[in-house]
Amino acid sequence: MPNGYRRIADGRYREVVGLGYHELPEGMVIEHRPGRTVTETDNVLMTTLGGNDAPIHTDARYSSLTEWGRPLVCSSITLHLVGGMTVRSTSGLTLANLGFDEIRFTHPVFVGDTLYAETQITGRRLSKSRPDTGIVTCRTTGHNQHGAAVVIFTRSFFVPVDADAARGATNY
Repeated sequence: MPNGYRRIADGRYREVVGLGYHELPEGMVIEHRPGRTVTETDNVLMTTLGGNDAPIHTDARYSSLTEWGRPLVCSSITLHLVGGMTVRSTSGLTLANLGFDEIRFTHPVFVGDTLYAETQITGRRLSKSRPDTGIVTCRTTGHNQHGAAVVIFTRSFFVPVDADAARGATNY
């Protein structure tokens, strides 16, 4: 059977989305792929949707007169893109995000930068209130194409203890 898939029937496989509690041991490091190149459309659309009209993100003339010389990609866009890259392999089966902590933006992001993400599982425990659920905590770092860290954050989320049962019940 190919890695990243589970057998559904003879000659038929389904992609695995997300991991369960027992598949996310503390210390595990996941390099997420593919990377994501930030486009002008990403910056304009997501900045506008978020209501952030700061000229450093939207006004090329204004931005050209700053130390950056061009518009910065809004930090919430960076967080959203890097966080989104992690979902398929870490929390694709999640029942809920519990929180984002210690979010740090460590390097500017510009249109045309390609972002990559890496996640380390830093802790996990069984939920006291939901017996079929575990709580996983991880530390994610987003890097640009030059290897510079652009965002670092900690995230906690619920995952099923029995991932196979969850996959079977939801057709995943």
